[in-house]
Amino acid sequence: MEAQGPLRRRTRRGVVTSPGWNPWPRVRIGLALLVGVLAFGAVGYTLVGLDPFDAVYQTAITVTTVGYGEVGPAGEIDRIYRAFTLLLVLLGASSAVYTASVLLETLVEGSLNDGFRRRRMLHRVDKMRGHVIVAGWGRVGHAIAHYARRAGADVVVVDLAPVEAEGDPPMVIGDANDDDTLLAAGIERAATLIAALSSDSDNLSLTLTARSLRSDLFIVARAADQRNERKFLRAGADRVVNPYQIGGSRMGAIAIQPHVAEFLDDVLDDEVHDVDIQEVVVGAESPAAGAPLGNVAGGRESALVVAVRDAAGHYALNPRADTVLRPGDVLIALGSRAQIERLAATAEHRAPLPFRSRPTPRR
Repeated sequence: MEAQGPLRRRTRRGVVTSPGWNPWPRVRIGLALLVGVLAFGAVGYTLVGLDPFDAVYQTAITVTTVGYGEVGPAGEIDRIYRAFTLLLVLLGASSAVYTASVLLETLVEGSLNDGFRRRRMLHRVDKMRGHVIVAGWGRVGHAIAHYARRAGADVVVVDLAPVEAEGDPPMVIGDANDDDTLLAAGIERAATLIAALSSDSDNLSLTLTARSLRSDLFIVARAADQRNERKFLRAGADRVVNPYQIGGSRMGAIAIQPHVAEFLDDVLDDEVHDVDIQEVVVGAESPAAGAPLGNVAGGRESALVVAVRDAAGHYALNPRADTVLRPGDVLIALGSRAQIERLAATAEHRAPLPFRSRPTPRR
């Protein structure tokens, strides 16, 4: 059924949302309080002489303030009976009013808050350009989103169920393999899609779906089985990553070359040290195009260019200062954030955007 109303996308299954206010603990407290008062009243009336059914009936009409009259023989309606009724009226009316108010607040405020959240999330996604779509909000998806956001990229999460997300990124609830869900996530404006679902078959299907929607989208796919790498590449993935293989290689590097591994950790993951490694693309209209590398990156205040990748995918490691740069060349630069920003301003004529470049696919 097609979703209607201003709070929905033009999609059937993709809904932009974000975890937020949860009223149900208060509702459960109110209901438990009301049940407790009813049980207390039934037991109390039984003790003052009513049979169980009359005790429950008298408790119900007292708590709800219906007031049909007192139940029981006239001889049993004494001062203790009426004192207990008075106490029950006070407790029951208070618990009933509290429970009713919580339910009303849940219906009204919950709907309003949900509507406002969806409007806000929808507006955020609509304004995004060059963002990263992370499909799959497991442990791998969390780590991907954390790194992307730390690097300054906007992130949209796609998952089957709403979950708590650090940093409150926009979340599209739906099947990532559905065209409408990806459109709700802004795939037509995204720079990168990361397929981090739980199975290779789901990630392969997502890669095919995303490639059919965007021929120029940069797609990174997670593969649990290294034998499926070629299938992902044929399906349209630009890069295929096996987290288990990377984790094993990383542990081996720490064991064999701990200092190198520590340096890479500082460069890639540490937020304390002001050191980073970024890729900078030489723009077609940039003054760096046709100029030697020494004119673009030189001196102590410049980032260190450790490699230059040309349009054919070949790397020139530790390039010479007289290396002539061409439009589309990718500079792999190491340095502080300020140094890399200065290099990007010269080479690209604009501030760097993480995940923007799209290298030549590996075949």
